[in-house]
Amino acid sequence: MSDQPGRQRYLTVVEVAEIMRVSKMTVYRLLHSGELLGVRVGRSFRVPADALEHFLATSIAPVETADEADRRTS
Repeated sequence: MSDQPGRQRYLTVVEVAEIMRVSKMTVYRLLHSGELLGVRVGRSFRVPADALEHFLATSIAPVETADEADRRTS
């Protein structure tokens, strides 16, 4: 499938798992919980590339530095 303007790219569960470096089961859990948007096609799921980008952009937790951890526990 080519990257044409106006056409949505859909990823398989395996592709999403590889991008996120998680298991397929983790992707299925995210889909079933509604945290990650997907489309059901027959018995399988497809994830819009935009939905994956949005999920990754909004679910990144801030990393705590060692100094911040020390202040929090003091």
